[in-house]
Amino acid sequence: MSGNIQLLSDTLAAARAEDRAALIAYLPAGFPTVEGGIEAVKAAFDGGADVVEVGLPHSDPVLDGPVIQTADDIALRGGVRIADVLRTVREAHQATGKPVLVMTYWNPVDRYGVARFAAELAQAGGAGCILPDLPVEESEAWRAAAGEHGLATVFVVAPSSRDERLARITAAGSGFVYAASLMGVTGTRASVGEQAADLVRRTKAGTDLPVCVGLGVSNAAQAAEVAGFADGVIVGSAFVKRLLDAAGDEAAGLAAVRALAAELAEGVRKRA
Repeated sequence: MSGNIQLLSDTLAAARAEDRAALIAYLPAGFPTVEGGIEAVKAAFDGGADVVEVGLPHSDPVLDGPVIQTADDIALRGGVRIADVLRTVREAHQATGKPVLVMTYWNPVDRYGVARFAAELAQAGGAGCILPDLPVEESEAWRAAAGEHGLATVFVVAPSSRDERLARITAAGSGFVYAASLMGVTGTRASVGEQAADLVRRTKAGTDLPVCVGLGVSNAAQAAEVAGFADGVIVGSAFVKRLLDAAGDEAAGLAAVRALAAELAEGVRKRA
């Protein structure tokens, strides 16, 4: 292993050594502004996040719910570009020394240039990429570029994935496996449900990679529930909602992100 994928793996291993799940936060680049987004990532780390996923805003975010869609729209109307996403990764990683990934749909990467994107993400200190809509069967070019630059390739599995499919996906991935707890789009839920525990169990049966659960976690109790069976707890919409609720008051928004990260960090240490 080379590059910042090693930092990611070491971070997840350190959480396991502490007998807890890792806390992984998601925040889109360029929201509420490019500078504000960078500060939000730092605030999430300050509050207790182990890893942060920086979202690359997309005009057709088919897997994202209304909260993240709203944030993406604000970022895109603000003129966010891939260079801003890479800047967010660079500045957040340099300020904290912690692993930062990019979560993106495939089309922007393909248009930007696969080799170019991988090289520039690695230069920015990025740990890797989460690619929720890239089929494993079409991922060879990306995985080759990612491997060359020491980047993780994180694939998403869903409750609908059959065991054979899970094995194929996890064999191609690196860093960790992103287990989507529910069918549908991102957003906070009242309950994370048994589907997630079953999906983690089935995924772990075929891989040694950490399995981290996202979609729906929004509070410490849910984080503790998921931490009982997963290696990592991924929270996105709840962080973005805190920034939206701050309604342009950047200091209040950052304080809310920091506070939520602290609450969730306590939750992943309780393991329901």
